[in-house]
Amino acid sequence: MTMLPTPFNESSLRHAVRWLRDGYLVAFPTETVYGLGADASNDAAVRAIYHTKGRPSNNPIIVHVADRVMAERYAIFDERAAHIADSLWCDALTLILPVRTGSVSPHILAGGKTIAVRAPKHDLAQALIRAFDGGIAAPSANRSGNISPTLAAHVQEEFAQDHGALRMILDGGHTHRGLESTVLDCTSEQLHILRAGSLDAAYIEAVTGYACSFFAHDASSLLPSPGLLTSHYAPSCAVRLHATTLEHGEALLAFGAYDHIAGIEHACAVRNLSETGDLEEAAFHLYEWLRMLDHYRPSCIAVMPIPHDGVGMAINDRLQRASAPRAM
Repeated sequence: MTMLPTPFNESSLRHAVRWLRDGYLVAFPTETVYGLGADASNDAAVRAIYHTKGRPSNNPIIVHVADRVMAERYAIFDERAAHIADSLWCDALTLILPVRTGSVSPHILAGGKTIAVRAPKHDLAQALIRAFDGGIAAPSANRSGNISPTLAAHVQEEFAQDHGALRMILDGGHTHRGLESTVLDCTSEQLHILRAGSLDAAYIEAVTGYACSFFAHDASSLLPSPGLLTSHYAPSCAVRLHATTLEHGEALLAFGAYDHIAGIEHACAVRNLSETGDLEEAAFHLYEWLRMLDHYRPSCIAVMPIPHDGVGMAINDRLQRASAPRAM
């Protein structure tokens, strides 16, 4: 039976907290994407996340907290990490830190000794975490490898056939940013961005005073962060990048003016990430438009070039993974 999204109010909040305490899953909005949440300390509940999503067991999960005080129940902060958290939380930034032994289900860590934590900048997410009074483990609320959800209806669509341990979808409207958090590894002398996200390196340095660089993950080693699988964020059809022409049966994901695209008359559908070329607007629409174009069953989604600066780096990262060959 299809699960309908539930409007957020005091009653639905109480029910959501009850489901979490009973070991079930609750989908909820954050400022980035919708998360599939479980009690971070409950082994069975965390295993249910992996089972419900079809998520590989080597892919770690972010623990969502209300603030640094709550985060310190699960992670060990040094002076630098505390300064970064105090400067940038609540916002779309995940910190990789040493885990406090025994504080969370080991399944969250996916074999590692570090934990990913963040404090979301979203009133509903904050209300849920504070009412639950504990960390909520939550990857994106979609089948593993699929497009991340930015609307409650997307979550409903993802789990329409089998919602597993999912018991409630809290509806908070469209997520504010539309793109996942930046993941910052704070466990070595040099700060490394493991996953590009809503906050870019220049912004992090400007606010905190700490420089950070991008780190290319070795595919043969443990995954230190979610979002690093080669194929990810993908529609059911193929994705073609840097498109300047269009073939019969293809859909176009545009950025800015697109009347110069050769063969545009052949498009089965067109969605524009931003008519004015605004990267923040493009990030907001990225997943929603990919999902919408996929509904037209095109032979391919052709994507126009996106500038590789600011949040454009994160957009291009997602598109690169969406276009990668799928594991069979």
